[in-house]
Amino acid sequence: MDFLFDYGLFLAKIATVVIAFIAILVVAKSVKGHHGSQKGELEVTDLTEQYKHTVHQLESHLFDKPLLKARDKAEKKADKEKHKARQNEVKKAAKEGDLSHSREPRLFVLDFHGSLDAREVTSLREEVTAILAVAMEGDEVLLRLETGGGMVHGYGLASSQLDRLKAAGIKLTISVDKVAASGGYMMACVGDKIISAPFAVVGSIGVIAQLPNFNKVLKKNDIEFEQITAGEFKRTLTMFGENTDKAREKFQSEIEETHGLFKAFVSEHRPELDLAKVATGEHWFGKQALELGLVDEIGTSDDYISTSCKDREVLQVRYVQRKKLAEKLAGATGDAADNLLLKWISRGQRPIV
Repeated sequence: MDFLFDYGLFLAKIATVVIAFIAILVVAKSVKGHHGSQKGELEVTDLTEQYKHTVHQLESHLFDKPLLKARDKAEKKADKEKHKARQNEVKKAAKEGDLSHSREPRLFVLDFHGSLDAREVTSLREEVTAILAVAMEGDEVLLRLETGGGMVHGYGLASSQLDRLKAAGIKLTISVDKVAASGGYMMACVGDKIISAPFAVVGSIGVIAQLPNFNKVLKKNDIEFEQITAGEFKRTLTMFGENTDKAREKFQSEIEETHGLFKAFVSEHRPELDLAKVATGEHWFGKQALELGLVDEIGTSDDYISTSCKDREVLQVRYVQRKKLAEKLAGATGDAADNLLLKWISRGQRPIV
């Protein structure tokens, strides 16, 4: 009995320490929350510096030291002269009150890896807003896009965010390394230029809606389902009720209307497309998409960024949201569910290599 008493007392002490520690964490987090209520922040990465560092690191193993030393000296001299010339341009622009030439044009790189509900648009809108606040003549945005589409309203909003860049006169280039289908292509077609990898999946200009119906199962088990609505078409097809031909016709007409809006949107941004040929819901690989006019160039985002790093500053812009532990777990679970659903939908429709 003494042993059990001592053991219970030991557990009580441990529990007290743990509770006290948790309480301290809660208070500290609360204080931090009062001082920093901002939901997220921008992260800016200089990709030009990363590129130069990588090149110099490799060259140090390929060339002898005297050659590298001479090259570095020449580069420093050229950079100094370029900086001096640039400073003169800035001073001249400042005197004339023209800030549009106060710096060299930059390439801003954004990433959009879309989920079914396009929740990434929350970060995209912040990134676009930030770029619009500082953009000047000659700047360009490169969007690395990867998504198989999803909810119409979510991807419609994402496309509208890209339209903000176009409306401001900023060149927008879309790069598709893996997939930009359905809602993904809705976003891609907004760009001034679409670059696609040779085997990236592009297109799928169509609309789909599907749901199971358990009405027969309920009837078989003597389970009644009741649904009360106001308005003839408040609910058309249902998972548990008995669907009618009239409801199916209404649902089909809504799908057709959505498809019509989708086609009109694509036609507005890429008027040269033969919609009768490409708006069938089919998808194509990059080289096929180039022949159909769905994309403008074959290549990867890596090629585009590496080339750009040689003659201008390239900045990656990311808006990072602060998330609670529960939100992180929910997000991870949601991503897993999205991936599973997308694989299930695409199985049997897409060749596997």
